[in-house]
Amino acid sequence: MTTIPSITLNNGARIPQLGFGVWQVEDDAAEAAVRTAIEAGYRSIDTAAIYENEAGTGRGIAGAGVPREELYITTKLWNSGKRDWSGAQGQDAVLREFDSSLAKLGLEYVDLYLIHWPRPMHGSFENIWQAFEKLAADGRARSVGVSNFGPAQLDALAERSGVVPVLNQIELHPHFPQHELRAYHAEHGIATEAWSPLGQGKALLTEPALVQIAEKHGRTVAQVVLRWHLQSGVIAIPKSVTPSRIRENLDVAGFELDEADMAAVAATATGERLGPDPQGFDWN
Repeated sequence: MTTIPSITLNNGARIPQLGFGVWQVEDDAAEAAVRTAIEAGYRSIDTAAIYENEAGTGRGIAGAGVPREELYITTKLWNSGKRDWSGAQGQDAVLREFDSSLAKLGLEYVDLYLIHWPRPMHGSFENIWQAFEKLAADGRARSVGVSNFGPAQLDALAERSGVVPVLNQIELHPHFPQHELRAYHAEHGIATEAWSPLGQGKALLTEPALVQIAEKHGRTVAQVVLRWHLQSGVIAIPKSVTPSRIRENLDVAGFELDEADMAAVAATATGERLGPDPQGFDWN
């Protein structure tokens, strides 16, 4: 089994730096993919309520037969605009949604629970965070964090709460490296986790400079990109339903990018997102 480094979060918990994501994976397919991933050596699994595959993910976890304490399981609250998240009723809704996720996963606790989107135009994330504090206090969510938050939202939480998010899961890949937000995270003790770390397999994986680095090391471009994440101190959660690629993405410990390689990867940055800008986007 490949040894994956881990990162210590601001609450002392440790998270594997390379995990397995199941975004856009159907529920039945998630069961097989998660089981394959765990059997291959992944110990961190990332899902979300909106993915509608928490049940399949839970079956995959159970079927892999690995002791629960060896796994790091993340899911996310879908704080869409279809519900009022303000006040006491909003906090109660968070707790009910969390209970639903736990039931689907078949678990007694998760290692990490995230607010999926900030939706800053509504200002509800601060109230939601109060419910997250309760979940962290009772231990059913061992750690709590956020996804797609910007400095303004993170500052707002810091002003009102003594519980600092352990990490912020954001779009991040060589084409969109998020230097400023990563610097903010580092200053405030928040880990950075990348969604779509491989750029969703689009233009990034055919980038000539990355192809050249891959040939130099006898590796795939995906492995080079994941190695770049690890050496940059970023947590990455690639996804695949193909067993060979699941195993391939995990096999990144046997080589290292040198300074020239890291500079060449950095030079591919375009500043272009694949997903929406969280600061102006409102999920319904």
